[in-house]
Amino acid sequence: MTQLLATDPNPFFRPWATPFGIAPFGEIAIDDYRPAFERALAEHRAEVEAIATNPQAPSFANTIDALEVGGHTLDRLCGVFFNIAGSDATDAIQAIQRDMAPLLAKHGNAISLDPRLFARVKALHDKRAELGLSSEQMRVLEKTYKNFVRSGALLDEAGKVRMRAVSERLAVLGTTFAQNVLKDESTWTLTLSEADVKGLPDYLKSALAQAAKDRGKDGYVMTLGRSMVEPFLTVSPRRDLRETIFKAWVKRGEMGGDSDNTAVVAETVKLRIERANLLGYPTFAAFKLDETMAKTPGAVRDLLDRVWVRAKVRAAEERAALAEMALSEGMNEPIEPWDWRFYAEKVRQQRHAIDEAEMKPYFQLDRMIEAAFDTATRLFGVTFRERTDVPVYHPDVRVFEVARAGQPIGLFLGDYFARGTKRSGAWMSAFRSQENLTAPVLPIIVNVMNFAKPAAGEPALLSFDDARTLFHEFGHGLHGLLSNVTYPMLSGTAVARDFVEFPSQLYEHWLARPEVLSRFAIHAKTGEAMPVSLIDKLIAARNFNQGFGTVEYTSSALVDMAFHSLEDAEGLDPIAFEAAELKRLGMPEGMVMRHRTPHFTHVFSGDGYSAGYYSYMWSEVLDADGFSAFEETGDVFNPELARRLGEFVYTAGNTRDPLEAYKLFRGREPDPEALLVKRGLVKAA
Repeated sequence: MTQLLATDPNPFFRPWATPFGIAPFGEIAIDDYRPAFERALAEHRAEVEAIATNPQAPSFANTIDALEVGGHTLDRLCGVFFNIAGSDATDAIQAIQRDMAPLLAKHGNAISLDPRLFARVKALHDKRAELGLSSEQMRVLEKTYKNFVRSGALLDEAGKVRMRAVSERLAVLGTTFAQNVLKDESTWTLTLSEADVKGLPDYLKSALAQAAKDRGKDGYVMTLGRSMVEPFLTVSPRRDLRETIFKAWVKRGEMGGDSDNTAVVAETVKLRIERANLLGYPTFAAFKLDETMAKTPGAVRDLLDRVWVRAKVRAAEERAALAEMALSEGMNEPIEPWDWRFYAEKVRQQRHAIDEAEMKPYFQLDRMIEAAFDTATRLFGVTFRERTDVPVYHPDVRVFEVARAGQPIGLFLGDYFARGTKRSGAWMSAFRSQENLTAPVLPIIVNVMNFAKPAAGEPALLSFDDARTLFHEFGHGLHGLLSNVTYPMLSGTAVARDFVEFPSQLYEHWLARPEVLSRFAIHAKTGEAMPVSLIDKLIAARNFNQGFGTVEYTSSALVDMAFHSLEDAEGLDPIAFEAAELKRLGMPEGMVMRHRTPHFTHVFSGDGYSAGYYSYMWSEVLDADGFSAFEETGDVFNPELARRLGEFVYTAGNTRDPLEAYKLFRGREPDPEALLVKRGLVKAA
């Protein structure tokens, strides 16, 4: 590893004398990135070459440990660059990202397809039982060997050449896909007049006015951010505007021109099939699921089909209720997708006496952050202290020092508001992951959201779904912050894709508890706590419109699986394929997928959730069953259960098989019926 020098002109090769060693963002110029990548890649190549040519016989220390230690500078650089590329992607950052994608893929291939390295790893793997390894070391060795094999290490030379080409091209396509979606989201706007926003609640008018101000305009501007689109679709009486906005929203990535993703998806699916075939799998789904809890596409479809049938029945009942409400108000036309949220809100008000405009002032962003922190304190004994002396990459970012038993365990960054340079959605990421291999390394974790930014001086108000998203991502954040493992490979959220959502989805449950709402759901204007009667209504209505939500999600997961279960994608038309698959499934009228194919970034901006969008539902089986363990004790903060949850899930990373980890926490395997009960699709026994 190159020694860092205080006099180096490039900040990535200087020591960072900042709190927790976070990046000195103010010192990093756009022109620093390219030379930093060149130097960091060269440094890592030299480190890997030293391992491959080591004349000593392979040992765990000189091969596996050495591979884990190598690439420190590159990891530090990537931790900064790719977080910025997701949350503050200027044109210059995007240009660098496009150039670096194939180079980084090529670099990864050079390592994973190096026969000298693989020979050393294989030699250790063949005699692993004789090495006296700890359980964590054994898991690292097993994963290292599998990673080499799944990258093509067992292929002949011709196969390796083709694998290199395929993976490098897929890296380019994934970057292109994400940037195309961001372009459509950041460039499409709709200017609204005073008449257009008549009848909208103040919080939404304020957000629309702020969006106009951010773009140097007067009046009101609608963007394609979910945190603005969904409230507008829910409360605007203007059906014509709802239709215009909805159609633009679902056409992201399919608007024609150079940001259209149709051809990108077709080529991606085709190359993923080829990659799977090279490795001996009939489909990409079969390849991808081999390293998950589900194991096979059949197991995934069994779960999704079981839910899909019940969700369609519930959605049909809901649609009939919406049509009846619409008719009572003089709208004698079929319920279209841009009508669903609007009339669903009216039915919800009628059945549960809940008004979104009445509810929203109770969900102040600052108070919800406090609620998420307090829940972590009560469960895991961690505390949070805001720091204003820590460098940040954008003025909106807030920083908190996280401690346990009085000792710092990491930094947490919260980046909560939408902006034109940030991709849509919400996510957790790490600027630096926890490890203890050569020295204790504390994690630096970030949660990124896209909440509508309020006008200056006004509190940011969330919907209940927004607040749930905040809790969800903070659950991921805790998974990274509480990690206590030796090896970087096993740190934090580096677990099976269909297990990684368990800690985050489980954490959502505490938001809806009276113990939390009564303390933190505080009205923005009156300062009064949410009344018990309103809390009761909110909890009673939690499964309202669940058929809609389940169909939205499950259709997306089923289409993802359909694309990646193809054995041949020659001549694939992704839009036609999506439509045909939805028709085969019997997609209910008046509904669309939560994420249509051209903007399905989970699946097509990289391999993360490809053939894996089902993971949220797979993990939901675990979270529904897991939270019931707390409920069964009569104390949702039960100390013993919280201890086991922390020890075997949140701190353990990928040190053991996920099903084993779950059983150590819960005491048994999960009960799939808990998912259907949670969603209200069947009644509890």
